Amino acid sequence: MATFGTLSDRLTETFRNLRTKGKLSPADVDGTVREIRRALLDADVALTVVKDFTAKVRERALGDEVNRALNPAQQVVQIVNEELVGILGGQQRRLQFAKNPPTVIMLAGLQGSGKTTFAGKLARQLEKDGHTPLLVAADLQRPNAVNQLQVVAERAGAAIYAPEPGNGVGDPVRVSRDGVAFAAQKQHDVVIIDTAGRLGVDAELMKQAADIRRATSPDEVLFVIDAMIGQDAVNTARAFQEGVDFTGVVLSKLDGDARGGAALSVASITGRPIIFASTGEGLDDIEPFHPDRMASRILDLGDILTLIEQAQQAFDEEQAAKVAEKFAKDQFTLEDFLDQMQQLKKMGSMKKMLGMLPGMGQMKQQLDDFDEREIDRTEAIIRSMTPAERNNTKLLNGSRRARIARGSGMTVTDVNQLVNRFEQAAKMMKTVARGGTPNIPGMGPMPGMGRPGGSSKRGKQAKKSGSRSGNPAKRAAENAGLAASAQQPTGSGFGLGAQQAPSEADLAEIQKLFGRG
Repeated sequence: MATFGTLSDRLTETFRNLRTKGKLSPADVDGTVREIRRALLDADVALTVVKDFTAKVRERALGDEVNRALNPAQQVVQIVNEELVGILGGQQRRLQFAKNPPTVIMLAGLQGSGKTTFAGKLARQLEKDGHTPLLVAADLQRPNAVNQLQVVAERAGAAIYAPEPGNGVGDPVRVSRDGVAFAAQKQHDVVIIDTAGRLGVDAELMKQAADIRRATSPDEVLFVIDAMIGQDAVNTARAFQEGVDFTGVVLSKLDGDARGGAALSVASITGRPIIFASTGEGLDDIEPFHPDRMASRILDLGDILTLIEQAQQAFDEEQAAKVAEKFAKDQFTLEDFLDQMQQLKKMGSMKKMLGMLPGMGQMKQQLDDFDEREIDRTEAIIRSMTPAERNNTKLLNGSRRARIARGSGMTVTDVNQLVNRFEQAAKMMKTVARGGTPNIPGMGPMPGMGRPGGSSKRGKQAKKSGSRSGNPAKRAAENAGLAASAQQPTGSGFGLGAQQAPSEADLAEIQKLFGRG
């Protein structure tokens, strides 16, 4: 996650130095705590939070749980992880719904914190969960705020109550109260009230927010705070807590490149849980906030559970079973691969997904260099093929590859690379699906495996392959295409560059996906 990038790098480096020590002395602990303190202060975490956090870490690191541990360095990492979970709120807290609908959710926060965008995201999320939300446009102060909410509601496919034009016209308290009544009349089970904000905290803002709260008796008051505002987050959160007394926090703009101190300060300072995290501009870029998972991301321990949940939402379980069966029977085609790519794109940014894997903080440069458009290019090549070509790549002679390259706006080399990598990956996954250990093309033999490469018979077959066209010019073009195909480097993913061979543990995990091992 971009917001915690610098903090994660600093902490990871600190623990890397710690792991080289077999036994920890008090000086080692003090040095580690000192580095953690500097990293947190540089990330704009509130000073009181930093002092309390480092004091707890030092006390526990010098205690018996570390002194008696088989691996003291790992035990210190575990302590830091547990304390991070603590200052992030401890356990996850979900939205509280009213026993008698509609459930009223009021949004509060400064202008520009992302309240209106979050209102649309929350409405979309609730609709996916089977609710019928109604957005209420109670921000009548900011220019075009009502119009913005109308656009967001339309994109989210949610109903909206906006009787006033805004731009300084209308009573927000009356609109909010009438909006709740309208929702009950039209049988909307959730009301989301988008209130006005200010550039800074002032008495008028707090009075209006407090009046709306008294008029609507909301079940949840969510304080939306920009994760990029740093140290000022503490003062802003305290002011809203005193003026409105919110029940939960929403962190917005966690995809930014700021230092993220707000996330590590607001829950600890206010004692209110963080319920949602907004991770992008899209309406689907919203996540329930899990303190333990966020702590793991910060420490570069990965967030596999969130990754699995996103995959479960995007992938059809029945179709996945069919794909696994096709792998085992060697029937997986480019048509199937295209369907899988479509489902993969539903999960969102590939960079974000890869960033959830453990240890990816050490591959920051590779992630930054990853080109999201590579998937679109691959899709364009496959879509330029006929159904018969997608189902049988052996039909792809030189002239067909040239036609596909023209149709997709790519080169013959790009087409050749895709076909080669697809065939190699299909063979590897067939082996995995059957419970075997694959030989990764272009990477040499796996442990316990024979030498890769074909026999002399295979070489003779390769010599015989070539264009049989009677037209010399066409024959030369087709042979050139096939020759380029044969010369392409192997061992890389679908346009994602060469990767290292997976470990035996990784292969075991892959086999578990197919019910083997």
